[in-house]
Amino acid sequence: MHDAPPAHHLVERLRGTLLPAVLTPMDPHGAVDHGALAGYARRIAAAPIGGVAVWAHTGRGLYLSDADRARVLRAWREATPLPIVAGAGTPRSLTGPSLAEAADATVAMAVRAAELGADAVMVYPVTAFGGLDDGPARTVRLHERVAAETGLPLVGFYLHGEAGGFPYPPDLVRELLALPSMLGIKTATLDRAIGCQDALWAGRGTGRLGITGEDRMFGPSLMWGADTALVGIAAARPELSARVLRAWTGGDHAAFVRASERLDRFAAATFYAPIEGYVQRMHWAAVHDGLLPEGAAHDPYGPPPPAPERDRVIACLEELDAEAPG
Repeated sequence: MHDAPPAHHLVERLRGTLLPAVLTPMDPHGAVDHGALAGYARRIAAAPIGGVAVWAHTGRGLYLSDADRARVLRAWREATPLPIVAGAGTPRSLTGPSLAEAADATVAMAVRAAELGADAVMVYPVTAFGGLDDGPARTVRLHERVAAETGLPLVGFYLHGEAGGFPYPPDLVRELLALPSMLGIKTATLDRAIGCQDALWAGRGTGRLGITGEDRMFGPSLMWGADTALVGIAAARPELSARVLRAWTGGDHAAFVRASERLDRFAAATFYAPIEGYVQRMHWAAVHDGLLPEGAAHDPYGPPPPAPERDRVIACLEELDAEAPG
């Protein structure tokens, strides 16, 4: 057991930066393409980013085997000295777990991330906690366990229900951010503007990061108080997201509006119902931009995508390419 170190140094290192929630290159059967992964990691690491997030929802971290998760994290550790945030939750291979089993599995995944060289852990919500009167208290205790057993700083994860999460009320956000191990809270509320606002506002004055994971509300979430980004939409063409963040933090509001409009168009072409299809759409974008080869750009865990969806993604990217970024 370890006492969690102060998170302040990493807070200041990450504040104002972009961390892509990166893809995991796979074939149609879910086998990870480790050659493609190494190339993808090098290309993303060369982008204007402050770190990366592995094992997140975009990378299908909870679906991967233990061995594949280890290979993924090692590949990113070899590709970049930047901070790596690893998601930790209940693996999908664990069917019908009890509350204790789900919490234990989350802690075990976090411990493994620490062993593999992660710099911080993003704690997935335990879905079943959302329906319990003491769910917020259980959530706080889970974060305390992860911090104690890994010795790493933590990111809280307010995840929308379609992806297996539940709303984190403002009181829970404040309790989490009061823990010495916490870097901040990532909001990924999808389209819940009120929930996103309330969570970001609850973090004001704490000195911790307000982390946006709002692919369809990226610009607004910065206006509501987010100061850092950890987003799946940056898994391909990260410069689109980075440009918005730079303009906002630099106080260039005209550039912010222009950059937000471009990013919003890309988001509209990739993040829409069925929302789980976004992972495949981001794979297609990565292929178009030369980040991934065609054979490694598959998401076997999402809905089967109709061909016109790919056309929509490519048309959007080509339209953006034809314009001056401004």
